[in-house]
Amino acid sequence: MLDKVVIANRGEIALRVLRACKELGIKTVAVHSTADRDLKHVLLADETICIGRPPATESYLDIPRIIAAAEVTDAVAIHPGYGFLSENADFADQVEQSGFVFIGPKGDTIRLMGDKVSAINAMRKAGVPCVPGSDGPVSDDKERNMQIAKRIGYPVIIKAAGGGGGRGMRVVRSEAELIDSIALTQQEAKQFFGNSMVYMEKFLENPRHIEIQVLADGQGNAVHLGERDCSMQRRHQKVVEEAPAPGITAEVRKFIGERCTRACIEIGYRGAGTFEFLYENGEFYFIEMNTRIQVEHPVTEMVSGVDLIKEQLKIAAGQPLSFTQDDVVIRGHAIECRINAEDPETFIPSPGKITRFHPAGGLGIRWDSHIYADYTVPPHYDSMIGKLITYGENRDVAIARARNALNELVIDGIKTNTPLHKKILADENFQSGGTNIHYLEKKLGL
Repeated sequence: MLDKVVIANRGEIALRVLRACKELGIKTVAVHSTADRDLKHVLLADETICIGRPPATESYLDIPRIIAAAEVTDAVAIHPGYGFLSENADFADQVEQSGFVFIGPKGDTIRLMGDKVSAINAMRKAGVPCVPGSDGPVSDDKERNMQIAKRIGYPVIIKAAGGGGGRGMRVVRSEAELIDSIALTQQEAKQFFGNSMVYMEKFLENPRHIEIQVLADGQGNAVHLGERDCSMQRRHQKVVEEAPAPGITAEVRKFIGERCTRACIEIGYRGAGTFEFLYENGEFYFIEMNTRIQVEHPVTEMVSGVDLIKEQLKIAAGQPLSFTQDDVVIRGHAIECRINAEDPETFIPSPGKITRFHPAGGLGIRWDSHIYADYTVPPHYDSMIGKLITYGENRDVAIARARNALNELVIDGIKTNTPLHKKILADENFQSGGTNIHYLEKKLGL
């Protein structure tokens, strides 16, 4: 097992990693910005190192400082969490070139799956179903681009090859819009991602967002842990997630899961990862792979009984997977509500001091968060301050527990999006299951 790990992140995921390390007897090093001296995991870590000022570019995104922290503390590995440097192939390369273990895939794998065009090509080769598209980047040949769009069928969507977070995408509904839309998306892609390459896909009108959680040891073994439904979104940002996805049968789960695990083996994947799909009319269409742990990983843990962070650590230590697909059993239902420090109607961030705090409790309730009474939420980072996860023997019980837990949760001194979650869980269509990715925005009038 790894002896000492640098946790190169902050907030709830840093605390989550620290807890897993402690269970495995691994010493921890918490790196932090000057704004995060009082974070819970910083107070609990074996060692702490301040790596810079609050702006992420001067701390959590500063590769030399993070590697230096590993050097001076004699750590052996670095866990990137999610966000920040977690899907930065150059960071993964530099960590390993410096003699440390990167707790995640190899840099080449991150690079392969980080480029949407190469990722889709790799998935097609592995037999993973993909959205009909340009099968590569679009060129400057306007006539050819119009022919591709006509073959795919309108509406189409233009996407940045290096995109993410809802940026670098543009829907085109007619031939008259196509050429200008490609040019605008190329400019946007260059501005946000430093790469002007874009590709074209069929735009699905009312899909659901369903993703498959995988674990692979890089030694020829891979398993999937079922699916999550992450369709409740606002501006491409997930708000509520659940596992398993309503309406997905065991046969369908087996079909798509087997293709994902086969792809993991073919690309030599190592660690935890997520295959993201659009799902419409009973068909799966691959959109991207996240080569890291996901924010919503707890719902999978609740229904599978597998601790994904501990498995990441074991795989990084060179251990083969200790279980096979036949050992994976999905039981019950879990729901996660992302609790953000923001106005529930305008969605404007609401940093500040938490004057009173009381977490929800009871059977089937899990609260993943770094906050506490008198903690000050800084304005420099993502607004998510916690995740409320509920588990039940079925979906109705999980929803009932989530509604009760939201009523119990007390976070005073700042605004949170708790009222929004109450509205979602009380919504009849959500309770029925199977809403599409546009549903929440339409409900909110966005």
